Amino acid sequence: MRQSGVLLHITSLSSPEGIGTLGREARQFVGFLRQAGMRIWQVLPISPTGYAESPYQCFSTYAGNPLLIDLRALRRRSILTTQEEPPPAPREDQVNFAALIPWKNRMLSLAFEQSYARLERKVNAFRRKNALWIEDFALFMALKQHFGGGSWQRWPDDEIRMRRAAALRHYWELLEKDIERQVFIQYLFFEQWYALKAYANKRGISIFGDMPIYVAEDSADAWANPAVFQLDRDRRPRGIAGVPPDYFSADGQRWGNPLYDWSYLKRTGYRWWLDRLDAMGRIFDITRVDHFIGFANYYAVPAKDSHARNGTWHPGPGKSLFDVVARELPQMRIVAEDLGAVSPRVRKLLDATGYPGMKVMTFAFSGDAFNEHLPKYHKENNVVYTGTHDNNTLLGWWARASHQEKHNTLLALGIRHDEEFTHAFLRGTLKSRAMIAIIPMQDILRLGESARMNLPGTVGGNWLWRMKPGAATDKLARWLRDLNEETGRLG
Repeated sequence: MRQSGVLLHITSLSSPEGIGTLGREARQFVGFLRQAGMRIWQVLPISPTGYAESPYQCFSTYAGNPLLIDLRALRRRSILTTQEEPPPAPREDQVNFAALIPWKNRMLSLAFEQSYARLERKVNAFRRKNALWIEDFALFMALKQHFGGGSWQRWPDDEIRMRRAAALRHYWELLEKDIERQVFIQYLFFEQWYALKAYANKRGISIFGDMPIYVAEDSADAWANPAVFQLDRDRRPRGIAGVPPDYFSADGQRWGNPLYDWSYLKRTGYRWWLDRLDAMGRIFDITRVDHFIGFANYYAVPAKDSHARNGTWHPGPGKSLFDVVARELPQMRIVAEDLGAVSPRVRKLLDATGYPGMKVMTFAFSGDAFNEHLPKYHKENNVVYTGTHDNNTLLGWWARASHQEKHNTLLALGIRHDEEFTHAFLRGTLKSRAMIAIIPMQDILRLGESARMNLPGTVGGNWLWRMKPGAATDKLARWLRDLNEETGRLG
C-alpha cells in the first residue's frame, strides 16, 4: 500500500511550553496528518539529549527526553500543582534551550516532590518492567548531577567511573532520592509517550522513529557496558566514529562516539543489540536505523585527532547480525539509512536484509545520468524524501542550487516557472514508485533556509526550529490530501 508521511520532530511542535511536547499539540498534529491523508509521522530520536542538544548524542539509547513531557497534562492530573510560566522565547519559531532546560528540570523535580509518594506503586512497577536499563541510567544521571554535569570520563572519583562494586554500593545509598527522581521522570515520559502512540495508532497513524547506530561517549550505555565498545583498560576510546570528507565537510565529520567491539558482540550472540532493537520496536511502529552503512563497514577516527581526515575503514558485522535480528525479532519494521559512501558491500548487505533504503530528491538533479536518487532508479522498496533533517529545506536548497541543477530540476518536473516549484517538487516526490514518501514539515510550509533543522559538521544553532502556532491549517491539509489522492497515496 502506497503511503505518505511527514517528518516533524516532537520538539518542533508549537506549544506554550517553549518546546514541542507529547501533549495537546501532538494530538492535533495527528489530526492534521489524518485529514491530509497521510499515515506516517516520522520523528527524530526521542532520548535525553546531551552535547549541543543533538538527538544523535544522547545520555541513553533507552530513556525518554524529559523536555518532551507535557506539564499541562501533569497539572490536569494534579501530579504537578505548581503554576509557573516558562521562560520567554526570543523567537516564536525556535527553542530557547538555555533558558528552558533549568525551568523544565525544576518543574519535574517539583512534580516528583509533590506526587512520588502517591504514585510510588506505579513507578515501581515501571521500574521492574524496565530493569534492563533504568537502574544504570538513573544512577548515571544522578552521578552526573552530583559531579556537576560533566562527562563520566572526567568524574573525579575513578572508582565509580570504573564501576567498582564498593563505589556502586556507596553511591546507590548516597544518591537514593536523586535516583528515584530519575526513575519517576522516566515513568512520566513513557506514560505520555505510549498514550500518544496509542492515540495515533487508533487513528491509523504509524510512528516512524529513528535510532542512531552509535551511542554517545557520555552515556549510560557506554559507562555501564564497557565490553561492548572499543575502549582501553582505562575505559577511554581507542578510536571514535565519524565519516570521511564529503559533500558536507572537507574535514569529514568527527562524531566522537565510541566504536563497537563487534568480536565481543558476536561472541555474545549480539544480545546487547537485540535488546536495543527490541526496545525500539516497542517504542516505534517503524524504526529508521541511522548510518546503516556502518554495519557493512565503519569509519574509525583516531581518538586523538580533532578532525576525521585520517580515519580508516573496517568491516562491520554484516549479515551475521541481521540474521540474528530476523530470527529473534521478526516483527520489527526497519528502514536502513543508506546515504553516504555506499560501497558494493553496503548494497549486498541491504539486499540480504531486504530493508527499505532511502532516496533523497534534492540529491537527484546534479546532471549525473546514473545518480541513484533520480526517480527512474527508485524502487518500491524505498523510502523517498524531498530532504532529511540533515539537508537544507527545499526552498533553501533551491536558493543555493546551480543554474544547471535548476535547469535539470525544472525539466524533470515538467514546469517552467519557479512559482510552481514547491507544488511540483512535492508532487514529483509523491509520484515516486517508492512505497513510502516522507516530506519534512518545513517543505510543506514552504520555509527557507532559516528553518533548517541541522547542518552536519557544525556545533551550535542546530535542532532549534519550531512550527508556529496555527501553521498546520485545514487548508494545508486539504491541499496535501489532494496531492495524495492524485499520486495514489491516499491512506
